[in-house]
Amino acid sequence: MSFSPTGTRPDSLWLDELEPVAGELLERHLTRAQEWFPHQYVPWSQGYDFEGPLGGTAWEEGQSALSPTIRSALVLNVLTEDNLPSYHWAVSDRIGRTGAWGEWLARWTAEEDRHSTALRAYLHTSRAVDPVALERMRIAQMSTGYTPRHVGMLVNLVYLAVQELATRVSHRNAGRYSGDSRCERLLSRIAQDENLHMIFYRDLLQAAMQMDADAVLQAVSECVRDFQMPAERMAGFRPLALDVALAGVYDLRVHHDEVLVPLLRSLAVWDVRELNPAGEQARDELAGTLHRIEARARAFENVKERWSAGRASGPGGITDKVSAAL
Repeated sequence: MSFSPTGTRPDSLWLDELEPVAGELLERHLTRAQEWFPHQYVPWSQGYDFEGPLGGTAWEEGQSALSPTIRSALVLNVLTEDNLPSYHWAVSDRIGRTGAWGEWLARWTAEEDRHSTALRAYLHTSRAVDPVALERMRIAQMSTGYTPRHVGMLVNLVYLAVQELATRVSHRNAGRYSGDSRCERLLSRIAQDENLHMIFYRDLLQAAMQMDADAVLQAVSECVRDFQMPAERMAGFRPLALDVALAGVYDLRVHHDEVLVPLLRSLAVWDVRELNPAGEQARDELAGTLHRIEARARAFENVKERWSAGRASGPGGITDKVSAAL
């Protein structure tokens, strides 16, 4: 049996105490979630057959008007979404497959599955990326799977809240910077799903704060300190992430300002009173982690500015320097 960070509540007790909240939040989610259909967001009339058994035309780089950095963002996003079977397994291993938890997991999985379906159809019809390379990357990504970095139900709830918000921001920014109204419309629609998912996990954490703020703060501190995107083990992740960061779609500044700061504010982590020593220590460590992330964000911005101005030189080039600062 795994225990919460404070050792006062086993995961089974957290699940029992939070299940009524999960049920209420699921019902609220079902009233807020708007039905939508991937096929209505894909520019089918723009597509034509690829080279292969049907004949068709071979893919070439110049067939897409999207910038290389935006294409990297879209590839990274769709490959992240592709690993849904592993995410489903990982979440079910933490919260179970029955009761309100199981109902939420099933609904969440069904909604998430739309994202990779719609994104891949858009990439194919718009010829944004090499479909052969994309399929090979999908196979490699799903073969690698996903293993959670954290042990325990509570810290994984924190991770889910952070990740859903990060995904929402990434999709929204990729669409905004794409220069393609169809791409922006699709990614905005996906981001709405991700936002509702984030709200579900965030509000579960708010309820948990009322039960044991010390445990939640320890879980938050651990997750923020060790947070990594779920695609971090994917082959080729680093250069894709660097492209995305250079484009401003998702970098340390975005992670700090648009994900961590607003989420921690909504959880009121800085306002909790009467914490025990472990909770106070966790909050102090969390503040230190945020300070370090903000400092790294400034360093990355400085290096990126020099890269943009073309003033950097030396062995390894600016790419290595920007990557090191990321």
